[in-house]
Amino acid sequence: MFIRKIGIDLGTTNTLVFIPKKGVVVNEPSVVAVSAADRQVMAVGAEAKEMLGRTPDTIVALKPLKDGVIADYKITEAMISYFINKGCGRMRIFKPEVMISVPAGVTSTERRAVIDAAIQAGAKSAYVVKEPVLAAIGANIPINEPSGNMIVNVGGGTSEIAVISLGGIVSWSSVRVAGNKIDQAIIEYMRKNFSLEIGERTAEDLKISIGSAVPIKEESFMEARGRDMITGLPRTVKVSSNQVAEAIADQLKEIIRAVKMVLQETPPELAADIMNKGMVLSGGGALLRNLDELLFKVTGVPCVKAQDALLCVAKGTGIMLENLNIYKRSVMSKK
Repeated sequence: MFIRKIGIDLGTTNTLVFIPKKGVVVNEPSVVAVSAADRQVMAVGAEAKEMLGRTPDTIVALKPLKDGVIADYKITEAMISYFINKGCGRMRIFKPEVMISVPAGVTSTERRAVIDAAIQAGAKSAYVVKEPVLAAIGANIPINEPSGNMIVNVGGGTSEIAVISLGGIVSWSSVRVAGNKIDQAIIEYMRKNFSLEIGERTAEDLKISIGSAVPIKEESFMEARGRDMITGLPRTVKVSSNQVAEAIADQLKEIIRAVKMVLQETPPELAADIMNKGMVLSGGGALLRNLDELLFKVTGVPCVKAQDALLCVAKGTGIMLENLNIYKRSVMSKK
C-alpha cells in the first residue's frame, strides 16, 4: 500500500482517519477493551464500544482520551497503532506521515505525548495541529486571509471556540463541556425526574433522536429503557424533546459563555468581519437540533452549520497534509 500521508482526528468519543484523495476511511469510537489482569489489548474501536457496560470482570472497556487529551498513554498508543494499520493496511512499504488534531488548550507536555504515541505506533513523522484550525480548514474557511473567521467546534470531550486570521488563532476558549457532558446531563435528569437509571448509549440516542437546544412547539417523543431505581426492575418511560432540552440547558449555557468570552476578546476589526460572515458550527455537537438558532439568539451573530460538520476536523487534516507549504504557519510541531 503506497499510502504516505494520513490524518487522524483523535477525538474523545470518535476517531476518524482521513487519507488524501480517498477521504474518511475509518470512523470508529475511541474505545479500547483490555484484560483486567495484564492490560492486554483485546479490541479497539467499534468492537470495543459494543463491550461498554457489558463486560465481565476480566475485561475493561476504556476511553483512553479524556476531554480531548491523553489520559492513558499506553492504551492511546495501541489505539493510534490500530487506526494507522486500519487506514494504511498492515502490509505497508513506507511509514506514513501522520497529522493529528489536538485541543486548542493543549499543554506542551500533552502535545509531546501525542507525537510520541504516533511515532511509537509506526509513524515516520508526526505533526500536531490545533483542532479549531483544522475544523476551519475542513469547513472551507480561507484561514490564511487577513480577515476574521470564527469557528465553534463542539466535539465529544471539549467545545473549542476560536477566531482565526492570517492562519493563526487570535482569540480562543476551550471548555470541557461537549457531547459527553451533555449525555451525562441527560442521565442525571432521568435519575432525578423519572427515578430511572439509563446508560450512556441510551442518553446519546435520546440526544440524537429527539434532542433540541431550545424548547420546540412540535415535540418528538421517544421511549427510554432502563432500571427503576426504586424496584430495581427494568422499566420504560416516554421522554419528550423539551424534557431533553431542559436536561441539557445548563451544559449549553457553559458553551454559550465561552462563545461570548471569545467575542469579547476579539479585536474590533475582526469582530466586524465575523458579524458579516457569521460564525461556523462544526463537530458532532453541531448536529444537535437548533444549536445554531440558540447561538444566534444569545449573541446576535449569525450562525451557520458547516457542511459535513462531523467530518470537518478529519477533512482539515487531509487538506493540510496535501498543502503543508501553504499552511506551515498553522502547523504546531513535528518530530
